[in-house]
Amino acid sequence: MPLTKRTLKELAQLIDAEILGDEMCSIEGIGTLQAALPGQLSFLSNKKYRKHLHTTRASAVILSPEDAQTCATNALIVKDPYFAYAKIAALFSKEPSLPKGIHPSVIIGLNCHIADSARIGPYTVIGDNVVIGKNTQIDAGCHIGNDCKLGDNCRLWPKVTLYYDVQLGHRAIIHSGVVIGSDGFGIAPYQGKWQKVPQLGGVRIGNDVEIGANTTIDRGAIDHTVIEDSVKLDNQIQIAHNVYIGAYTAIAGCVGVAGSATIGKHCLIGGASNINGHITITDGVIVTGMSMVTNSIKEPGIYSSGTGVMENRNWQKNVVRFRQLDKIARQLNCLEEELHDHIKNGESNND
Repeated sequence: MPLTKRTLKELAQLIDAEILGDEMCSIEGIGTLQAALPGQLSFLSNKKYRKHLHTTRASAVILSPEDAQTCATNALIVKDPYFAYAKIAALFSKEPSLPKGIHPSVIIGLNCHIADSARIGPYTVIGDNVVIGKNTQIDAGCHIGNDCKLGDNCRLWPKVTLYYDVQLGHRAIIHSGVVIGSDGFGIAPYQGKWQKVPQLGGVRIGNDVEIGANTTIDRGAIDHTVIEDSVKLDNQIQIAHNVYIGAYTAIAGCVGVAGSATIGKHCLIGGASNINGHITITDGVIVTGMSMVTNSIKEPGIYSSGTGVMENRNWQKNVVRFRQLDKIARQLNCLEEELHDHIKNGESNND
């Protein structure tokens, strides 16, 4: 159950914050700097919103030491306001829990091991040889295929589909519409026709992974598709067969990762980017949104591609110029050679 009221002192202890103002100030909820009401807590982590600090109606604000002197209300001073906000916001979450036990409409296959503390919503179908860990919640209309294994404290929101031989670690959060373990795109050309290639691997997902709504993760062709611990996937991402994603990597929405690509640890992939198949991205890489990664990235850093939005008339002109780049480059090389010869001849004449 969410907490209904806490003092500033209690919240400060949770996030190891210094208190500026009334430590007994009562907090009953969370709000933005612009919209917060008295009794609510807000936070400042982006300097773009610093202008609202002077006019906020929040009873207290989480902020960094550099902003403390300009805050006109109570404050919790920390090094990382956004992280501190995340910890406190969890206390006030209104996320509903399923009723205890297994709904009578649930269909359960043979030889399943389901923890007594697990909660399973209506019209879920569970295949054979499935293991479901302690305190795991599976919402209405989910499908859990044969030989799946779910760790402790997982949460599957309505209509999640796990094909057969999918394993989730502890504390996984899987949002509605996610499909894990469908066949990878394996087809072999032969005499003008296509032969389907059976996908013999499974999917292995580590601890503390969150997967956004309508994201799809294909099973491996031979080896497993692997998502390591604490990977965060946004909505509507496509992860193809045999992809390997390292721990603590975060991928924004509408990204496509082609088959057998490897993404290292602590990477950030911006929205609507595409990762080519059979390439490797090393640890600590940031790929900005709308990028096309066609080759391996061997050094940590920030990488970008694509063209930012502009007025259509300017874009049309630039498209024409782009098509002429090769011709312009060759002309420029010729001019450089002529200029070099001219300068050289001039120096010879001076001698």
